[in-house]
Amino acid sequence: MALACTVSDLREVPAFAAVVAERVWRAWWEGKGVPLDALRARLDESLGRSPVPATFVAHDSERFLGCAALIASDVDQRPALTPWVAALWVEPVSTRQGIGAALMARATEAAFASGHEHVYLAAEARLAPYYAARGWSLVESDVDGLEIFVRRRG
Repeated sequence: MALACTVSDLREVPAFAAVVAERVWRAWWEGKGVPLDALRARLDESLGRSPVPATFVAHDSERFLGCAALIASDVDQRPALTPWVAALWVEPVSTRQGIGAALMARATEAAFASGHEHVYLAAEARLAPYYAARGWSLVESDVDGLEIFVRRRG
């Protein structure tokens, strides 16, 4: 089954920055008291020339479908591990269409293309089977309640 969307680097489709910031903020940061403007400032870092951070957007023309980020660090307890696929979000009406897998693949490819041999991902334990089924290997459990996965350049 062919993926019915495009996955673009946010640098190529900056008009999606506001919706990406809003979705990521609501999903992970609003409840922690982080202002939306602060999250948007962090997202804007992925619009620069450096390969990390980067943000990738799944879209069908101008319709936002999801996003994922490639960031330097996602788990404070593991500062030596870098980079990380983070903030994977798929619009609820677009789940189970391969969009999340496509976003993870694009972020992972970007990490490898920039010279990294490993890329990491943190997930809640209940989501571990999803990542394992998509080629991620569990390397550590219950790091501040999260499972740590790795993909190695293959």
